[in-house]
Amino acid sequence: MASSSSAQVSACTYDVFLSFCGEDTRNSFTDHLYRELTRAGIHTFRDNEGINKGEELKPELKNAIEESRASIVVLSKNYAASTWCLDELLHILEQRRSCNHFVLPVFYGVDPTDIRNLKGNFAIEVKPFSKWTDDKVSKWKAALKQVADLSGHVLSGLETIFLKEIVETVYDKLDCKEVCLPLNIIGMDSHNEEINSWLEQCNLEFLVIYGMGGSGKTTLAKYIYHSNMKKFESVSFLEDIGCTCEGSNGLCELQQQLLNDISGGKRRKIPSVSRGTPLIKDAIKINRALIVLDDIVERDQLVALLGTGKINAQSKIIITTREDPDSWFNFPYWRYQKYEMKLLDDVESSQLLCHYAFGSKTPVTGFKEFVLQAIRYCEGNPLALEVLGSFFSHDNTIGYWKSQLDLLEKDVHHKIQNVLQTSYESLPYDSVKMLFLHIACFFIGKDMDYVVKILEPDYPAILGIKTLTNRCLLSVSPNKKLTMHRLLQEMGRNIVRREAALPANRSRVWLSSDSYKILRKRMGSETVEGFALDMKKLLKEDIAYKSQNLRTDALNNMDRLKFLQLNFVELNGSYENFSEDLRWLCWLGSDLGTIPPDLNMRNLVAIDMSCSKLEVFEPPMVLQSLRILNLKDSSNLTEIRNIFNIPHLETLILWNCSSLVNVCNTLGDLERLELLNMTGCNTLRYLTEPTFPFPSSLLRLFLKDCLLECTDSLPLSFSVQLDLQYLNLANSLIDSLPCYNHLEKLRVLDLSFCSRLKCLISLPSTLAELYIYGCELLERITFQSPRFTLQEFGYLGCIRLYEVEGFFKLVPIAKLDETDLGHMKWLHQYQDQEVCLVGDDEVTVGRSWHIQMLYEFDIMSTSLPDIKDPNMTPDYSSESSSLSFEVPWCPINKRLKGINVTFKYAISGDECAWFCKISKVSGVGDLMYNPKVFGKPEFGEVCIWLSYWPIGHTMNIGDIINASIIVLSGLEVLECGVSLVYSEMETLESNMECTETLGGDLSGFHLSTGAYYLCRRDFFELAEVGRLTPDWLTILAGDTIDYTGMSLNLVKLQMEKVSHIICFYVTEVRGWRKTGRPKQVNQSFTELKTIRCIIHGPQIEDVYNMSQMSKSSIGDKTLAFTSSLLEGERKYGTRTELIDETMKMLSVLKTMMEEQLQNVAVHKGTQGRTIEQQLKFCT
Repeated sequence: MASSSSAQVSACTYDVFLSFCGEDTRNSFTDHLYRELTRAGIHTFRDNEGINKGEELKPELKNAIEESRASIVVLSKNYAASTWCLDELLHILEQRRSCNHFVLPVFYGVDPTDIRNLKGNFAIEVKPFSKWTDDKVSKWKAALKQVADLSGHVLSGLETIFLKEIVETVYDKLDCKEVCLPLNIIGMDSHNEEINSWLEQCNLEFLVIYGMGGSGKTTLAKYIYHSNMKKFESVSFLEDIGCTCEGSNGLCELQQQLLNDISGGKRRKIPSVSRGTPLIKDAIKINRALIVLDDIVERDQLVALLGTGKINAQSKIIITTREDPDSWFNFPYWRYQKYEMKLLDDVESSQLLCHYAFGSKTPVTGFKEFVLQAIRYCEGNPLALEVLGSFFSHDNTIGYWKSQLDLLEKDVHHKIQNVLQTSYESLPYDSVKMLFLHIACFFIGKDMDYVVKILEPDYPAILGIKTLTNRCLLSVSPNKKLTMHRLLQEMGRNIVRREAALPANRSRVWLSSDSYKILRKRMGSETVEGFALDMKKLLKEDIAYKSQNLRTDALNNMDRLKFLQLNFVELNGSYENFSEDLRWLCWLGSDLGTIPPDLNMRNLVAIDMSCSKLEVFEPPMVLQSLRILNLKDSSNLTEIRNIFNIPHLETLILWNCSSLVNVCNTLGDLERLELLNMTGCNTLRYLTEPTFPFPSSLLRLFLKDCLLECTDSLPLSFSVQLDLQYLNLANSLIDSLPCYNHLEKLRVLDLSFCSRLKCLISLPSTLAELYIYGCELLERITFQSPRFTLQEFGYLGCIRLYEVEGFFKLVPIAKLDETDLGHMKWLHQYQDQEVCLVGDDEVTVGRSWHIQMLYEFDIMSTSLPDIKDPNMTPDYSSESSSLSFEVPWCPINKRLKGINVTFKYAISGDECAWFCKISKVSGVGDLMYNPKVFGKPEFGEVCIWLSYWPIGHTMNIGDIINASIIVLSGLEVLECGVSLVYSEMETLESNMECTETLGGDLSGFHLSTGAYYLCRRDFFELAEVGRLTPDWLTILAGDTIDYTGMSLNLVKLQMEKVSHIICFYVTEVRGWRKTGRPKQVNQSFTELKTIRCIIHGPQIEDVYNMSQMSKSSIGDKTLAFTSSLLEGERKYGTRTELIDETMKMLSVLKTMMEEQLQNVAVHKGTQGRTIEQQLKFCT
């Protein structure tokens, strides 16, 4: 729909009419003016371009003036001598009076005063010719005076600048950017940041806007085009290329339009596509152009329109498409930026819908809930919102709205269907189209790898899913779930609906109400390939449905059935004639006690019988095709027999099969089993076999909550599982682990809530993640390699943990001897003093307040109360937060080992963040250290931080050393001091825990500036939520840190009392890990990062992220909360909105935990103790 400004000009053929005297300026000034106007995208009429030879001039000129929005009158020396010019002027001024026609006089080589006073060449008089009558001359004189009084341009200075000023005046007056934009554009502001970044970058010619149909790609392209067109020499907008190219000569016509636009309006005939491409290729090398190619369907169209050569580096080309364009830009000269179209949020959706429905931005009274229902259906798609809003506007009554919204549950509006179905129809293979329909009907929300295994035997699933994602018909979430916009899903389902009037005669039946009728009336047909029925959902909606008396007859008639999903359905009858093509059986809550012997399972790929009443699982035949078996939460299951009949099984899930006693020992013979989940199978410890038969092929093993002990029959050594990557032994009854150095591929180890665990010695150096939450007796961890390499490390609740090799050591002073303390042995007299430690909550929560010594980066540090001790007297001191000193000569027979740095401080805020910084005026880089823990005094009290830095070998006599405390927040430094620490030349304190040099290998903490950033925290997390000033890194390190490098992690920092958002790039310390600077992790770890248990069902499907699984039993609700936060990062526009939503989630989570706490009393024995332990940990 056109905007209000374009409504009045919708009939206009031209933007500008040029009135000029041909003999004066036709081949000079006017020609130059015409070219500049055309380049600026202003459609201009002049008499030698717009009129065909042989036509009457006068009527054509009159029509051209009336069909133009504005006129430029070039008043030159002989203008008043031409009756044509004077008649043009009369008609132009008449249009100005009657139609708001804009008139701009240009005084070219003439004085406006002469025209106003009718002097010189403008002193016209009656002549003895027919046209120079008294009446005519009188009108012409009045017209000349009137035009001379208008605001215009008088030539002075350079003509090029003069032309530019004229063009800018016309452009601004006509407001060209409003002409073609849709009415009431909403949501453009959210795109500005990324779009402006692209416009400002040199040598980045292409912007590809891609997304689903109706998402606003063309509207955004028009917005960018009209907002920036006057900045370019030439502009061109080719709209709806995909549709145009369907015509016999469509591509050639588009080439001709593009060439004419970027060549300054020169009309050139293109005989064929192959001839047109090189002409355009040459033109775009020269011209600085803004080009929009709207709705490119395939790469060949792009090549035909632009060629493959160089493009003017200052040109900008915008492409809109429904396909991910990565494969299009493999030419050496083409550089592009992708922009995935963002859909409207709920507020913007409401505004757009209400505009079309009610003519306002807000719902009419009584319609708020209906509006919310409509925007939930549209999920931010602008086309759908516009179509439905316009449709609803026909009858704004509650009954009409309710009826239409009910209809949307069963059908899709034809305008929406047609736009979306275009993408479906353009799919290259029929098999990919079938794949799309299967996914839309049955597999949304399922794990991609799981779906691939099910579909691959019959369809090109890997290729198909890739094609669908490239065409923006399907998305894959970070945890590899298949997701689809609701309208796309409804479009696909609508295609299936149109196959037949009766659901029983369609290829897929997914609506439970339809499925129920088919079973009840025994209406199955051989056309059905997929069938789903959820009785639990039906019974919630309508108690009239009955789960009894449903028979298998209808299913036996479905000879082509491949996908069967039955949730809590009780069936009677024979299974003998079930389809032999069945690939997927998902029967949640099955009432069967055993697998029916007559059920043909020969071609099944996946069985999910979670929450079933199975007592014994025994395959009725050899199942060569079965890859996945999920029996999760089958609480009656006691035995699994003859599992050797599933020789190619890859995934076996027995999670929470709490009655399971026996798994046949042929389990160990399964040569392809990669994932075994036995979480919660704690009765398996009573097995009589001497060794539990774990297959050697295992990659991921879950033994959480099995209450395992390390015994002769179950040594937990996994000596033959050499490919093991993930191992979960959480809540086991072990006090130590055997050596795992042979597990060279082990990346993740979870030992959370192992209440007896005391030490972990020589863990594999290949380990990437370690989780030991709630191991209250654990004291020490060492690794095969002394360097700390963990990517993720969770240790909250390990209140006795005092050493993690290569990471930190935190020991009470009372447990250290004089050799450990060295020159700080005098601290023993204060060992009973108490100081509250803060910093790393995983270390400090639950820990003793008695004075502790921290060893980190080979720096020793401790926090003390405000004591007065002569050993604390510094050699150099300052009452500020910094000081400088010159390194003196060493005393005789002494060697400089290092320095003690102390500072006294008080608390001034809730969030304490600070660094101790040691720097030399020249030489080694700065040392910037943030300790893992430090003391926090009560408000009004004082604390002292004492540290020893073994850096004597870097300090030379005469060096100027600066020591400072850089406070980022929460502290007030009262004084600081430095003391030099010497050792005897002959008797070095070689037994000290800290070495004589700083930190060993600190390459991971070395910045490009030469400084060392000795910190294991990501302070950007604090800055992002407003708990730390956004310029904290500049305060710490100055302006020399790399803020403009390669990282694409744009940090948005929104501060209170600051009206703008400060955005900058950080390449060196963004995402800082415990191991230092972020690194490209090895591929095996990246692939392992997302791991799936493959528990698939409509209601209880779970896809587990590696780190989520490893949070042990903080709880699924907590994990869902974490996932919601990540989703919120994408959904909410501002940090404030995200924080508000986070607080709501926290409130919900708190309620959940309180409910769980109330339920603890009903649990008995081990289960109750486990929950109590986990709740204590959560609290």
